[in-house]
Amino acid sequence: MRNHPLKQALEDNRVEAALEILGTSIARWTDNPDSVTTAIPDLFLFRRDEPTPPMNGMYEPSVCLMAQGAKRVLLGDDTFVYDAHHFLLTSVHLPTVVQIIDASRERPCLGLMLKLDQREMSQLMVDSHLPPPRVRQASRGMATGEVTLPLLTAFQRLIDLLAEPVDIPILAPIIQREIIYRLLVGDQGARLRQIASAGSQSNQIARAIEWLKSNFTRPLRIDELAAQVRMSTSTFHHHFRSMTALSPLQFQKKLRLQEARRLMLAENLDAATAAFQVGYESPSQFSREYGRLFGAPPLRDIASLRQPAAG
Repeated sequence: MRNHPLKQALEDNRVEAALEILGTSIARWTDNPDSVTTAIPDLFLFRRDEPTPPMNGMYEPSVCLMAQGAKRVLLGDDTFVYDAHHFLLTSVHLPTVVQIIDASRERPCLGLMLKLDQREMSQLMVDSHLPPPRVRQASRGMATGEVTLPLLTAFQRLIDLLAEPVDIPILAPIIQREIIYRLLVGDQGARLRQIASAGSQSNQIARAIEWLKSNFTRPLRIDELAAQVRMSTSTFHHHFRSMTALSPLQFQKKLRLQEARRLMLAENLDAATAAFQVGYESPSQFSREYGRLFGAPPLRDIASLRQPAAG
């Protein structure tokens, strides 16, 4: 049933006021335009003062929320835009292309990310007597949902704890649990309950993704991985692509290339050494696939990434 217009207008005003307060709180803890690790486990804040070009990155199981500004995320052929009124929910690790599309010095993009723990979700489903979703098949591992006032106020209370660090060990887990509960019963809750439900195809694919993350340098044998999560090879392929928009081999390739980029940028490895370290046997193949993903061969790409820091 639709809310009465006056009641809906009051609710909208309360949401806007809550967003303004949340933005002020995030700005307080983000002096520099970058991602900030906080004293609260699994909570990250970020600020950007201008739009960014598309960048390859890995989204972890998490909920991302904006107090102001907007971000666009590309997953395969799908596009997800989240802003102050829409959160982004990611249920498994997913390689994506990310871009800030609404930010300025006068009105920076201000947001947060809270990582989600599958074990905590499963336990909360049991404690709250939440039923498993009716649909057991795997669906896309990323979605946007509508921001609600209870979700905003819970995040506000979580960020407020940064000013009272002595309270974080006791109160932060309670508030994080509330946030997970509100996500589980919200409009995208079925997606999370699929991941947390043992025996569901989403849960099986999530287990395969965890294996790939830990073993991406090893040769990938699809039949063995499918058997490991108790699926036929054809069913595994179908549901893996449904959830990630990628084949298992494409997923592994992105994990390898992103780790190689990190090794060259952060640990000063040369391209050939990084290629071998992430599982490539041919440096020329590595260079071709690297250029297709990042838009430039390794040497030129790393030089361009270092240039702003040097400047």
